[in-house]
Amino acid sequence: MSQLSTHVLDTALGKPAVGVVIQLEQQVAESWGVIARGVTDIDGRLKDFTGEPLAAGRYRLTAEIGLYFAATQRETLYPTAQIDFVIVQSGGHYHLPFLISPWSWSTYRGS
Repeated sequence: MSQLSTHVLDTALGKPAVGVVIQLEQQVAESWGVIARGVTDIDGRLKDFTGEPLAAGRYRLTAEIGLYFAATQRETLYPTAQIDFVIVQSGGHYHLPFLISPWSWSTYRGS
């Protein structure tokens, strides 16, 4: 079984993005089911997203960055940022951060 964590960094400000709503979904057959929701803390983190290990499968994290930028009174091109990923084998830790700005976003597998 695998653990999942994430964090959101506002690269335009050089600060953690506090209060970003993030949803975790798992693909089941041809549809997606929500398995967890959370909000980033003062450090922009969700340290243990589910509280439970994740089995092998296909997942996606969706960060509501449009709401975050609206709350900070900034325009943005992207209402959400979404990481679609696969856990091939159970076990290990997956840290999938979001690096956001009003006009771009990216991710990487962290440690």
